[in-house]
Amino acid sequence: MKRKMPVLASVVALTMALTACGSNSGTKETTTPAGSAAPAATASTAKDTITALLPPVSPNYQKNFEQISKDFTALYPNLTLKIEPASWEDVKQKLDTQVNAGSPPDIAFGGSDGIPKYIEQGLLMDITSTATPEMINDYDKAPLEYMKNGKGLYGFPAYMEVHALGGNKEFLEKAGIDWKKVQTNGWTYTEFRDAIKKGVVTENGKTRYGFVFAVKGVAAVDYLGIMAKNAGMPHAFNKDLKYAYTSKNYLGLLKDLRALIDDGSMPKELSSVDAGKRWNMFLTGQTMITGKGLATFENSAKTNNAKIKAADGSAVKDSIPVDYIVLPAPTFQGAKPSAATVVDGYMTFRGKKEPTAEHKANVVKAAYFLASGKVAATTNNDLFAAHITQSAKKEAANMKIDRNPDNVAAVDNMLKNATPARSDIPSELSAKAIKLETEVIVPKFQGLIAGEVTPEAMYEAVKTAAIAAFGADGIVKD
Repeated sequence: MKRKMPVLASVVALTMALTACGSNSGTKETTTPAGSAAPAATASTAKDTITALLPPVSPNYQKNFEQISKDFTALYPNLTLKIEPASWEDVKQKLDTQVNAGSPPDIAFGGSDGIPKYIEQGLLMDITSTATPEMINDYDKAPLEYMKNGKGLYGFPAYMEVHALGGNKEFLEKAGIDWKKVQTNGWTYTEFRDAIKKGVVTENGKTRYGFVFAVKGVAAVDYLGIMAKNAGMPHAFNKDLKYAYTSKNYLGLLKDLRALIDDGSMPKELSSVDAGKRWNMFLTGQTMITGKGLATFENSAKTNNAKIKAADGSAVKDSIPVDYIVLPAPTFQGAKPSAATVVDGYMTFRGKKEPTAEHKANVVKAAYFLASGKVAATTNNDLFAAHITQSAKKEAANMKIDRNPDNVAAVDNMLKNATPARSDIPSELSAKAIKLETEVIVPKFQGLIAGEVTPEAMYEAVKTAAIAAFGADGIVKD
């Protein structure tokens, strides 16, 4: 997820030993364009190895790698699943390095929003004709759509979760905020702005803020992207494939987000807050509401609460017991709610050489094994994430999970307004939008947060870059 757990230091030695790539197994000279679908494969008993580059998807995920590989081989005796562990900090760099070298792993875990980029590089493998009907029918329809681009299917989703906000129940109630009503009905920007003002408290010379969001580094675009969806811009392109962030709503959003800092509801030093510091501030009572928050944060808070109660020295220093409450992001300028969903999954890759039909079928078996059944049930329960396959739901039925029912209902409400997938956006447009985001939006927004760039200046910079990328007729003009 774009929800990053701590690195497991013990994987380093194994990582060094397992740098392998799928293009070494069962390949032949390419006869079809890179990324195109091959004919469906028949079952084979030949020995084969499938490689996978996997980060710590959940707190206990990497601890299960040995068992996952054993269970896969027990199901398919002729196949070996060779896993290369990686941290969240370096998995993208490792994957990009291997892709650029033309020798990616067979399977890599990552965000579905990265699919257009890898399609453009020609090494993502379309499994449309190889995935069996049983595999496809196991899935809820909505999350599977996120792994598609055009008519191609490029892997299997692991989960569909909401990028929400998280609140401290005690602080919310002290500020007079009816959090159950917010969970059910949502809130407007004005209501949210007033609420977080009430959450600002100074005690013993220390300030507790109403709202803190991680914005240091690439996290800045998470904040902006989540809020933009609720400001009438659910995607970077509208239905007519015009670039959306040149809309007047975008300028209004930038002004609104800057106002939260100017109000004193967020720290003036917000630009220095990364994901780790954001969570530390929440657990130590320095903020009433935090973002972005995934369902797993409730689990993390409960784990820390237990450590505090047991006087365990590994609890976060100076932390307090926290009852974590899931909250939706506010809506802006009269827009309808459009919850930011995160669909991460197991993308399927190919090397420079076209894989044999047998190897392609084996890769699909491995990707589906990781994304469904017991593996998915165990991982998603660890994350407090919703199950998106029937096979995982069945396996999870007997797994105990301690989760606040109000939070479950809140997530379900947000999923009803989930931003839909857009497989109609051409990969070349998506790639240009990602480039514009990286080179213009992220640095300008970080400047805006730091007080070095005005909303108007950032808007004009984005508009100028958008015209250069998509043409004067390729942008929204309102």
